[in-house]
Amino acid sequence: MTFSPDSNIETPSSPIEQVFALSAPDMKLVDACIFASLKSEVALINQIANYIVSSGGKRLRPMLLTLCAHACGYGGQSHIPLAAIIEFIHTATLLHDDVVDESDLRRGQQSAHAVWGNAASVLVGDFLYSRSFQMMVGLDSMRVMEVLADTTNTIAEGEVQQLLNMGDPEVDQQRYMQVIENKTAKLFEAACRLAAIISEKPVEIENALAIYGNRLGAAFQITDDVLDYNGNAETMGKNAGDDLAEGKPTLPLIIARQRCSQKERELLDAAISNGGVEDLDSILLIIRDTDSLDAAMAIAKTQASEASQAIQTLPSSQWRNALEQLADYSVGRDH
Repeated sequence: MTFSPDSNIETPSSPIEQVFALSAPDMKLVDACIFASLKSEVALINQIANYIVSSGGKRLRPMLLTLCAHACGYGGQSHIPLAAIIEFIHTATLLHDDVVDESDLRRGQQSAHAVWGNAASVLVGDFLYSRSFQMMVGLDSMRVMEVLADTTNTIAEGEVQQLLNMGDPEVDQQRYMQVIENKTAKLFEAACRLAAIISEKPVEIENALAIYGNRLGAAFQITDDVLDYNGNAETMGKNAGDDLAEGKPTLPLIIARQRCSQKERELLDAAISNGGVEDLDSILLIIRDTDSLDAAMAIAKTQASEASQAIQTLPSSQWRNALEQLADYSVGRDH
């Protein structure tokens, strides 16, 4: 951030900071809605839910919903609780993810399951799912309920697909992309689609925003998977090589396996099958020698480009510009 020479007002210094500044008034309301809706008579639920929700995430999915709503000219207030619902669903998946993956680090701090254990984390994730559906009922829209019910079901399928893929060196790009489609891109897609639905936009706009969200979610996830091999714990909020330690065959590994020698492939296969990072340095060398990180990023950039292209049917506005900047950010970040 920088300061204007004519005032003490802090002004955004980069395109992504401008996006966050533009969405800040709405996100303040979303945060208030989130914390008001978290209240439970069970103290442990309050403790864990507040811990994970307050842990410093970018709130990308709810922010997307609010930006898309404005891009559609929406003038109501339903986008605020709807954005909170999206964040609750996302947070529930994080709680369940960390238990399944046995991840001890989330957003630079201990994961909930590392602090309170698996059982409490899973049950609080269930609470967040059920609370989100309570809030959906309050919106009194069967269409909204339909989209979110389908979305949560698809996410659950993606979680199971990812579980089946773990430890399997034969996972190819198609199987990898299917997991991303179900587990990650679907919630981005729903956030954007719902903005068009509450704005009562025609199906063409609804579908355009859904495509935008879908491709944006894929771009973010592929970039995250690349950063797992060239980022660090301080910027990423998790340890480099975590995906490999969990036996996850993500896109950089899949591409490297296609391009490397038979001996190198055997090393990659053993690492994926057994998990662990004992051979991380050798595997990083294979990934770099095969230009697998650049190849994976090229696919992410194609997804981001398709996202930007999808929303060109929207009227030109600062809100559409913000959505385009988010697409650029998805593949241009270091964490």
